[in-house]
Amino acid sequence: MEVGTTPAEAGTGTRVASRAVYRPPWRIDVTVRPGAHRVVPIAELARTAATALDAAGAPRPASIGLILSDDRELAGLNETYMGASGPTDVLSFPLLPPTAFPAHPRETAPGGPSSAPATPAPATPAPATFAPATFALPPRARLHLGDIVVSVERAIEQAEAGRGGWSGDLRWAAADELRLLVTHGAFHVCGWDHAEPIERAAMRALEARVLGVDVPR
Repeated sequence: MEVGTTPAEAGTGTRVASRAVYRPPWRIDVTVRPGAHRVVPIAELARTAATALDAAGAPRPASIGLILSDDRELAGLNETYMGASGPTDVLSFPLLPPTAFPAHPRETAPGGPSSAPATPAPATPAPATFAPATFALPPRARLHLGDIVVSVERAIEQAEAGRGGWSGDLRWAAADELRLLVTHGAFHVCGWDHAEPIERAAMRALEARVLGVDVPR
């Protein structure tokens, strides 16, 4: 589960299914690559992404891209943008800097390690405001937050093999694994990371709240 540095490019197939799902104030632009399994209805995945954007306090109104693909495309993206070999389950390509989103718990600060105790992420963070410095959006245009690319193939494999969930040792439904990956990817688009323990714990708690499950330990 990683975050890239540039928006996702067009994928491997020429015939794709694309659909814009409106969950005000969000528009979820869903693209289904050829061969991607329909594990969860598109409307449900769009609802999951919208709930994650609400929880992250993303600037609104805005759009986000959700691309449902396979291991082959994720392996190519993983090598191109992350310098890693082999497929991964989800990659995120944020278009805004982390400062465009509400602050959240982190292990370290610019001045060094934080001495303050960890604080839980707010239940309903105030939406962020972000004004592009170099151009004004056309009337009624939406700010595009970035893109999430998920390997549905890997979500199914991980869930069925007992390598799903937050710690990679959970056997559960492929639909639950896919919803987690979409949520996880959305938080990466919104400036979250999990390199440090404090931020990782807060991110997991917020993801669990979005999914309506117990906080993973």
